[in-house]
Amino acid sequence: MNPRLDSLLGNAVSAVQANAVKPLYALPTAVRRRLAGAPIQIDGNILDPEVQLLLRADSLLPSTTKSNVATARAHLRTACKLVAGNPRELHRVTELTVRGADGQLGARLYVPRDAGRGLLVFLHGGGWVVGDLDTHDCLCRALADDAGIRILSVDYRLAPEAPAPTAAEDAIAAFTWAVDHAEDLGVDPALVAVGGDSAGGNLAAVVAQQCVSRDLSRPALQVLLYPGLDLVHRRPSRDLFPEGFIITEHDIIWYRDHYTPDPGVRGDPLVSPILAPDLTGLAPTYIATGGFDPLRDDGNEYADALKAAGVAVTHICHTSLTHGFLNLLAVPGAVQEARAHLTNHLRATLR
Repeated sequence: MNPRLDSLLGNAVSAVQANAVKPLYALPTAVRRRLAGAPIQIDGNILDPEVQLLLRADSLLPSTTKSNVATARAHLRTACKLVAGNPRELHRVTELTVRGADGQLGARLYVPRDAGRGLLVFLHGGGWVVGDLDTHDCLCRALADDAGIRILSVDYRLAPEAPAPTAAEDAIAAFTWAVDHAEDLGVDPALVAVGGDSAGGNLAAVVAQQCVSRDLSRPALQVLLYPGLDLVHRRPSRDLFPEGFIITEHDIIWYRDHYTPDPGVRGDPLVSPILAPDLTGLAPTYIATGGFDPLRDDGNEYADALKAAGVAVTHICHTSLTHGFLNLLAVPGAVQEARAHLTNHLRATLR
């Protein structure tokens, strides 16, 4: 790389350290491509160059390998601010409480200006250990605004303070609360969906299953965004992308061990919903996976299993993207296209 590009990359890293990627993506496209480096191709997929640029800048920062819970939580809050861009202005954002499995949980209701009668109960990602209402605030604002639906983001209890299946039981209770209070929330109880990203996708899958097995009101839609669905078995994508693509093999094991300190619970469908013996009768499903995600094969396999069980499934594997791509709100190109695909589906299904 020549000195000019070295300098530009140094400025890019400074932008990342300053918690703002906007200057990075203000560079001319040709420069961004050169800074990103040679195309990365794995398993027949080519990494999106805009995401590759972000990963390259991030790789020059100090290591963020998981060590302790407090540090990991602080890092995710910082990382989400880095990549989120400016928060959308909505008609109303309200703090409230919802029912959990054992007491009240914090929650946040997002109401866009053109809100229809649909609601997505949203469960944030973060390995059941990190993440909160604020880490996913910009994402919820963008989804609500673009889809024209209300979103209820739930602050379920985290491990290790509350190990499995606490988060799952909180998610089930919060979803049923939303259905019971649909009119108060300004929505149609028949148009209440459940969804989440990563660990939140795991919890959303659990909610959809348990609503059937416990004879509760079923979601209008389950939205599973690059979900981690199996805490027992490994799939090939874990070996293809062990590090360098947002979430690492070390991260996956660290989250698993904190969420399930008792290995005996890992095979329970409340924890590993892909292991449920019967998937018939589940809600229509939207699954998004990333081609460069170590958890890719969980979502791909679950989509196939749902289809085999007769469930209506919309599954798209965004082959050029990594885990966590929907949180990269400030990144142009394929990330924006992926979010548009999701919000168009939400708008068509829940309004």
